[in-house]
Parts: sequence; structure tokens; C-alpha cells
Amino acid sequence: MQRVYKYDENRISNSTEVRLKMNNVILVVEDETGINKLLADLLREEGYRPVQAYSGTEALLLMEARHPDLVLLDLMLPGLSGEELLEKIRTELHSEIPVLILSAKGDMKNKVNLLKTGADDYIMKPFEPEEVLARIQAALRRSGKASEDRQVLTYKEMKLYPEARKVTVKDTELVLTAHEYELLFLLMQKPGKVYSRESLYELVWQGGYYGENNTVNVHVSNLRKKIRDAGSGEEYIRTVYGIGFKLGE
Repeated sequence: MQRVYKYDENRISNSTEVRLKMNNVILVVEDETGINKLLADLLREEGYRPVQAYSGTEALLLMEARHPDLVLLDLMLPGLSGEELLEKIRTELHSEIPVLILSAKGDMKNKVNLLKTGADDYIMKPFEPEEVLARIQAALRRSGKASEDRQVLTYKEMKLYPEARKVTVKDTELVLTAHEYELLFLLMQKPGKVYSRESLYELVWQGGYYGENNTVNVHVSNLRKKIRDAGSGEEYIRTVYGIGFKLGE
């Protein structure tokens, strides 16, 4: 049974963020009409500009015509397969564009081979919309193409400057590790949103979470201490017991 996803009409609360994201063109390559439309609607709602392709051949033409910033790529396509398209993007077009695989193929060997041959990430179907959006944002940020990276994020007395990868509290700069910064960057984009420890680990560390890993807890504890030492009179990162963490009340 195909999963149906509902979108939150209040997902986008910052019109400036939406206008900035509209600079990012994302090519959706998926032959199943329903999933293609689902992804395009999700991206459009979040403020991106989706371009839709239903075959590998059509996607190749759109790559040259529209110059997208990122590709969401299914593997089982008519004609030119997803694997073949990925190879052409890397070897014939000589493009370093981020390519995120969306596939129901769960074979580990297949995943590893695709990542070795040029894929930037691999998302299993059925997927969660929030995970797709977060992985898109992370891939764009790594490639330097994230339009919203120019926007300064603010929460109470804390400011995050993405271009400089700098965070201040009451004008005092925090000394953060790379993972502490990425964790805070994720939380500050959606204050009030609850993230499970599993999702935080997978999105920030780009790896599987096995339940006993204490990494997220340690990094949150370190962030709390650094924010507190900078002069914050309250706890910015809240624990949601039994689930994970959020920024805000």
C-alpha cells in the first residue's frame, strides 16, 4: 500500500527563507507519477523550484537545459536507468551536482556501489518528507549551493551566521565542534520542532543509529554548557522525555 503524506500548511513560517530557497532548482527523476508529484509538491511547498522528469533520458536533457542545483534520483527508470544516469552525470557532463538516490532497493552492496560511483546520499522508500527535506538541505549546504545559508538565524539572544559558521549568544561567540554546529544549525531552523535522537544522529552524523549510542546526548550537554557559559539565563535546548530534543519551550 502506498503511503500518503500530509503536509503542514504552517510548515513555512518565514517568507524571507522561502524567497531565498526559490533560487534552488531541484530535478526530480521518478517514473511513478504519484511519487513524482508528491515530491514536487513537497519541494514547492518548502520553497524550492522543482523540475520533473519521468525517465532517465528526459532527465539528461533537463540537466543540460535547466542546470539544477540538486537531483533526486529513482533507480528503476524506463530506458536509461538511474545508475546509468548517475554515471553520465559524473563522467559525460563532468558535473559535481549533489545526487540523492531515492530507492526501494535496500541491498547494502548496491548502496555502497552507488555512493562510491558518485551518489551523495541514499534514502530508502518509503520515505518521510522531513527526512528528504533535511537531507536535501544538508547536501546543498555541503555543495555550497544552499541559498538559505545566507540567512542569519536568530533565537532569542542566540544568532547563527551560516556563511561564517559562527554562533553568538549575547554577542559572545561560541567555540563549537563541527558536529555541535551542525546540530545547532538543524535545531535553529525549526524552533519548537521535536527531533528524536535517532533522526538527529542520522541527519548530523550521516550514519545509522543503534539505540545505545550516547553521542547525541553528549553533544547536546556540551551545547547547553557553552550556551549557559556565554550568559544565557535559560535553557534553550529542551529535552522531550522519551523522544529527543527541541529548541524552545
